[in-house]
Amino acid sequence: MTAGTDATDRPEDGRYTYARAGVSIAAGNALVKAIAPLARATARPGATSELGGFGGFFDPRAAGYKDPLLVAANDGVGTKLKLAIEHDRHDTVGIDLVAMCVNDLIVQGAEPLFFLDYFATGKLDNVVAERVIAGIAEGCRIAGCALIGGETAEMPGMYAPGDYDLAGFCVGAVERGEELTGAKVAPGDVLLGLASSGGHSNGYSLVRRLAADKGWKLARPALFDQERLLIDALIAPTRIYVASLLPLIRAGLVHGLAHITGGGLLENVPRILPAGAHARIDADLWPLPRLMAFLQAQGNIEPEEMARTFNCGIGMVLAVSEAKVDEVTKRLAAAGETVWRIGTITPGERGCTVRGSRGTWAAKGDWSATHLG
Repeated sequence: MTAGTDATDRPEDGRYTYARAGVSIAAGNALVKAIAPLARATARPGATSELGGFGGFFDPRAAGYKDPLLVAANDGVGTKLKLAIEHDRHDTVGIDLVAMCVNDLIVQGAEPLFFLDYFATGKLDNVVAERVIAGIAEGCRIAGCALIGGETAEMPGMYAPGDYDLAGFCVGAVERGEELTGAKVAPGDVLLGLASSGGHSNGYSLVRRLAADKGWKLARPALFDQERLLIDALIAPTRIYVASLLPLIRAGLVHGLAHITGGGLLENVPRILPAGAHARIDADLWPLPRLMAFLQAQGNIEPEEMARTFNCGIGMVLAVSEAKVDEVTKRLAAAGETVWRIGTITPGERGCTVRGSRGTWAAKGDWSATHLG
């Protein structure tokens, strides 16, 4: 990892240095030295390089692949990062960063192999940066991928004091012919939902707006959970589903997977559907988490808006054949997942309909919302 920026301040003695411009090369080098053991702890077959070089090597053959397709994903954490910065919760946003990337890979049938991060700030605070990167390393450990490099950019004038931004880049592999494209999804398939661990990394611009407008006391116990501070409920890291899903994918038990991110259930499930298939999801079939119910009540949010903004308690959706539902459910439960049967695939225009009865998601009557495309 390296550091770089531009210069602005004029020194009184006329002698310019990078340090006087606000960039500490020494601090950047110290950070690389401090985080090297974190990266080494994520080592896996195929990862051969150390931090500090110009790039990282990975050998897919050493990882056990014969004819792999490479799949790449990149993402960030969104404005959830601002909550972390404002409330000194730097330890788990790195897990969010990894999760958003690796969950996007697993839905394509790909095993995450290696990860690189980008950490940008105005002035490098090594204590904060090391906490963030420790979270990234922990996310990589959970996902089974190697942290093989990254970039630390110190850029005075680009960020407010204390602010930083994150981006993650992950590459995975799947044997040719085993990739998940949604082509196998067909009418008659059952939709299974895996429980989320909270808001994951979506909808936080709305969360932060509610917090400001409603004057939430984030450092106090949550109204819906007196054993937990509200900020900790909001900042809970995104669940990583790789370890529980990869064996099912390799066993050919899954027809399609949808990672529920921005756009919620309504807009993400159609992304895995072929033409002529329509997903029908019944919100009566699983409990809305208390955090989601709190957000809905605080914002007076209609059920249809909830379905396209938040994950509403479902972080991943699987399409499986009716004959495999019991086996898949048992294997997922054994892997530590909470699983609900939440809907079906029916013939129809490509898209998704989420419906609920009176009382479901605080609705005053029966409701439904549809997204086509």
